[in-house]
Amino acid sequence: MTRRMERVGEVIKQEVSKIILHKVHDPRISLVTVTKVSPSPDLKMAKIYVAIHGDESTQKKTLNVLKHAKGYIQSEMALCLKMRNTPSLSFYLDDTEKKSNRILQLIEKAVKEDK
Repeated sequence: MTRRMERVGEVIKQEVSKIILHKVHDPRISLVTVTKVSPSPDLKMAKIYVAIHGDESTQKKTLNVLKHAKGYIQSEMALCLKMRNTPSLSFYLDDTEKKSNRILQLIEKAVKEDK
């Protein structure tokens, strides 16, 4: 990833976080953290990875609400960004927390069995 793509990804991450926090007034969206943004090389698309706290059904519902609100989020982002084209957003669930918890459990289990 080029330095420009990293900077654009960071700016998009900050703006999308602000928009979700302050401008999307949907009670179904709660405890959402934007963890990573991966813009495409031509900067026409951006994958937004979000961590959603709660059980699996809550995560799926919240992710669907974010996908439904993506047009509004894109239009609000276009007002803040000074770019020729606003990237098209797509939201994905970031499950690294779940994976890291599973790895920790496996390590703890191995330590207990080793004693």
